[in-house]
Amino acid sequence: MTTHHETRQLPYSGQQVYDLVADVTGYAQFLPWVAGARVRSVTDRGDHQEMLADLIVSFKLFREKFGSRVLLYPDQLRIDTSYIDGPFSHMESRWQFRDTDSGCEVSFDVDFAFRNKLLQSAAGLFFHEAMRQIVQAFERRAADLYGTAKT
Repeated sequence: MTTHHETRQLPYSGQQVYDLVADVTGYAQFLPWVAGARVRSVTDRGDHQEMLADLIVSFKLFREKFGSRVLLYPDQLRIDTSYIDGPFSHMESRWQFRDTDSGCEVSFDVDFAFRNKLLQSAAGLFFHEAMRQIVQAFERRAADLYGTAKT
């Protein structure tokens, strides 16, 4: 299994960054390797919403669709994602947003394993750099949407 953890301090409110990450349909506009995104359904579960979503990921010769269950906890500023179907044998991630005096602290954790051992081996070669690029893409998107001041 491959894991990655990253924490960043951003000059935006936790709510702003939560809203950005929760907007799955917008991912294809700014995330590297995301060729398409679709929300299958959103169900209110009381303290959270459950979203079923598909992403099409394209990287060189690799192009796959995978489905995820996205649990949105707006009161906790937390987003948990788990794998439903596609090329993985396992995939889970968590985004946590915490307001600070200078903006918010963003914590991102992901772990996954491909079903295909060859893909899993290849992923190990570039995974951590790819995760850094994805987090940076969210940072750039936040700057594009919100500027540099916390509101």
